[in-house]
Amino acid sequence: MENEPLIDDALKTELSALYAAEERHYHGLAHIEAMLALARDYQGELDDPEAVEAAIWFHDAIYDSRAKDNEAQSAALAEQKLAGRTDAARLKRISAMILATATHQLPPFDDAAATRDASLFLDMDLSILGADPVAFDAYERAVRREYGWVEEPMWRAGRGAVLKSFLARPHIFLTQEFRQRFEPKARLNMARSLETLT
Repeated sequence: MENEPLIDDALKTELSALYAAEERHYHGLAHIEAMLALARDYQGELDDPEAVEAAIWFHDAIYDSRAKDNEAQSAALAEQKLAGRTDAARLKRISAMILATATHQLPPFDDAAATRDASLFLDMDLSILGADPVAFDAYERAVRREYGWVEEPMWRAGRGAVLKSFLARPHIFLTQEFRQRFEPKARLNMARSLETLT
């Protein structure tokens, strides 16, 4: 059991089909691939790279812009699909990382290594915020399309509130590495986006 990878090719194929749904304009396979590339960049920093890889693959597996429980549903799917492939404690760590993408607050792990992995994982998920302006703007347009059913005034208010809450944090990113690499650009991007919304 321990020798087979947590995420094998069959599971990748199954999850890729979910990410390929046509209503996903941002939360699709390209987002997963971007996070996997960052996980490779920071592999030496990760305590359990395979658990982080599993969390990346599952964290947006269930995505419906009208639903409020996507993260819980995605975590439940991970627990169901990974049961029997690893021990309960590790599964709980993976599930907690997925659930944390709802608020981007760290799960209350009592283990420093797990906390560090979760910090890097959550920062990878938000790295798009610190992308080049062109890529950031494309991301904003893609998210808007995913919420195409929301009326423009409601969208402006809701999206504006999200951006403001991130900008109000002392740090957008949890780790020193991501702060150095992405924080200044992320603040500029979000401030610019907020201006166009208001």
